[in-house]
Parts: sequence; structure tokens; C-alpha cells
Amino acid sequence: MKKTIIACLTLCLFVNGMSQDKKSTALLKELAENGCNCVDTINTDNVSKEVVAKAISTCIDAQARAYQLGSKLFQAGLSTEHKKKDVTVMINTDKDSKEYRESYFQLERYMMDNCKNLKKKIGASDVIDNKSVSMNPIAQKYYSKGQKEFKKENYKKAITFYTKALEVDSVFAFAWDNIGICSRKLSDYDGAIRAYKKSLELDPNGLMPLQNIAVAYKFNNEYEKAISSYQKLAELDRNNPEVYYGIGETYTLYLKDYEKGLENICKAYNLYMAEKSPYRSDAEKIISVIYVEMKKQDKVYRFEEILDENDITADFK
Repeated sequence: MKKTIIACLTLCLFVNGMSQDKKSTALLKELAENGCNCVDTINTDNVSKEVVAKAISTCIDAQARAYQLGSKLFQAGLSTEHKKKDVTVMINTDKDSKEYRESYFQLERYMMDNCKNLKKKIGASDVIDNKSVSMNPIAQKYYSKGQKEFKKENYKKAITFYTKALEVDSVFAFAWDNIGICSRKLSDYDGAIRAYKKSLELDPNGLMPLQNIAVAYKFNNEYEKAISSYQKLAELDRNNPEVYYGIGETYTLYLKDYEKGLENICKAYNLYMAEKSPYRSDAEKIISVIYVEMKKQDKVYRFEEILDENDITADFK
């Protein structure tokens, strides 16, 4: 549905004589910062990634409408003089409309590239199960100290506290998971893999260690093992876009199998879209890379076939 909006805007935020492109960029930056501040307030403790993604989408949506309106005003030729001017513009408030989606996706891409905590928030959601935590208060105390050091990026010190927690409670799966994460941050991929394997011994179906061991295998140049781990995760969590993104990225960037890469990245793209996850823009970038490579191989026809098979109509050329 279209709505007519009478806009009265004071252009005190923009420099006199600034070009339309620069004004649009300044507006995008300001609204993205507002969105980032909103993202910073999202709680990720014991919350599913789907809930976190929806909260992030709400933050982007609030700014996308303002960006849509501002862009329309610039297109209407709003004066750059520091005084008010009434301008009537039409914006489409339907979230499925091309007009709205373009504004939303542009803001989302900018925030993914410039919002420091956005990816941290997406990846920080940990839903606790009965095999993840320790009921021992001493182990929990050491674990909490490790978490504080982790947040300060003191990964070696964090590992010492997680290790102490495990000395008290050897079946504390989250402690093994976090040793794995810290080891990976320190580029100790063998150490990360060992820690994730320990976690998987406690819970063979643990979603967090399965996903993270796949990433560690990839960084350790063990690409087939990475794909096998992702495929195991797919058996347990078929609607997890990270599974297909990980497989697709591995096939694309490391094994150079662009068709298999595209098939999996398309699945990830559609699942990100369904979740309203800003990781959609990462999948979009990989698809664009694949297009360039398949064009070199004279396989644009196959590229288009795979997109059609996945009901994707966006232009990645």
C-alpha cells in the first residue's frame, strides 16, 4: 500500500553545497549508527539465533523507513539551504515491495560492513541444554571469570579459567566449547579441534561444537573434514543457514567447485531471507563471486539454472 507523506525537514545535518550522493551517504551512515546502537541493546543470553535475528531485523527496519523517506526527498530535489521546505513524497510501506527491500538491504549491507558488534550479536546466542552447563558453583565461578577475560579478548587467560572449571567438572561442555573458540582466535586450530572433539564426546549431537569444529577444520586446510562436519550438522539442524553457507563457502573459495558452492549458498540465502538475518548480505557476496567464476567458465546458463531451481530472482551480475 502506498502512503502520501508530507515531509518538513530541516537540513541542518548536511553541509551546504554537498552533492546528492554525499548527502545520501551521510544519511545512510547516520541511520546505520542508529541501527547499530539498537543492536547493541539486544540480549543474547540463552536466546535462539532466530530470536536474535528477528530483533536485529527490527532495528534495521526502524531505520530503513527513514532511509527510504530521505532518499525520496533527495530525489525530489530538496534544497541544500539551511531552511525548511515542505515536500510531498510517496513511499511504499509494503515490506515485500521492491522499493522497501532496496532500502532495507542497502542499510543492512552497510551495517554488516561497519557495525562492529552486529556479527558478534548474531553469533553470540547460546541456547543452554542439560549437557552444556555445570551445576558445580566452583566450576561456574571459574567459567564466569573465563567469560570476562574472553570479552576483553584475553584469550590465553580465558583458557586458563576454562581449564580450571574443567578440573572441577570434567563434563562441562560449554567450557570445552569456549576453549575451542579461544584456541581458534589464537590461530591454534589443532587445539581448537581437540577441544571441540572433547565437547562432542560429552554430547555427540552438540550443535555448537559441530558447527565450530567445521570452521576449525576449514582454517586448518582440512576441507573435506569441514564439509563432513557441516553435513553431520545438517542432519540435526536442517534449517540452519550456517550449515549451507559453510559448505558453499568451502566448495567455492577453497575447492573451486562453483556449482556445488552455488547450490549450497542459494539454500543459505533463502534461509537467511526467511530468518531476516543480515548474514543474507554475506551469501549475496559469495553468489556474486561465483557468477564471475562461472562466467569465466562459460557456464552462466548453469548459474541461472541453479538460481531458478532455488526461486532466487535477485541480480548478482
